[in-house]
Amino acid sequence: MEHEVFVPVPEEPLREALADPERVARAVPGLQRDADPGPDAPPVTGRLKVRAGGHTITYRGGLRIVARGDGGYAVTGEAHEARGSGAVTFSLVLRLAAAAEGGTQVAFSGTASADGRVAEAVKTSPQAVEGAVRRLLARFAEGLAASAAPAPAADDEPSAPAGVSRVFEAEAPPPSLDPLADAGVGPEAAHARRTMIGRSAEEVDHAPPRGRYAPVPAPETLGGGAALRWAAPAAAVLVASAIVVTRALRKRR
Repeated sequence: MEHEVFVPVPEEPLREALADPERVARAVPGLQRDADPGPDAPPVTGRLKVRAGGHTITYRGGLRIVARGDGGYAVTGEAHEARGSGAVTFSLVLRLAAAAEGGTQVAFSGTASADGRVAEAVKTSPQAVEGAVRRLLARFAEGLAASAAPAPAADDEPSAPAGVSRVFEAEAPPPSLDPLADAGVGPEAAHARRTMIGRSAEEVDHAPPRGRYAPVPAPETLGGGAALRWAAPAAAVLVASAIVVTRALRKRR
């Protein structure tokens, strides 16, 4: 089969990405790469889940990409069903051609053979299998272009979200020292606002409420001074009464 995909990336960055197995692996859509493939394994190995013709098949295998003398690339690979005896082998030629507006045309051509579940899917719905293969190649080309795109500069700062600059440009409310700030506010609220100026946040948080919401003070108890003030006249009255009673008793005798 043959398939072409346009990507908005120049040709040279794509060639650099194709020479890097790490970026090639990231370009394969849905590939779960093996952590330790072994010394004889292909540069790109792992597990890949494919949906074709109503079947969802998980393959495990690898691929190699080798540069050709004519400027193209040879892409070969094989994979086996993770749950089954089916297998797939393919041999493709990948070519890059500069296109308009600084992009690149990525062309695939080659053959593949398969047995097992995907072979059954080809018999029942060959168009569905072909569509799945074309989507896989298109997504691979798009992933390769994403890995080849230049990274943003480190000193580029992200733009502020919409509306954030307006917050800093908004006019600040008048300070509480402004006499006009208390206009239209009750005297108790204005007094509370003025008395909180210069106080720390902790003092304000723990300050008792004032005005109509202030707690009712407990009745004052009579202190020592008040008791003395009442005790002196009472003692004088008692002494005078005792003198009068004593004189009356003496007259009777």
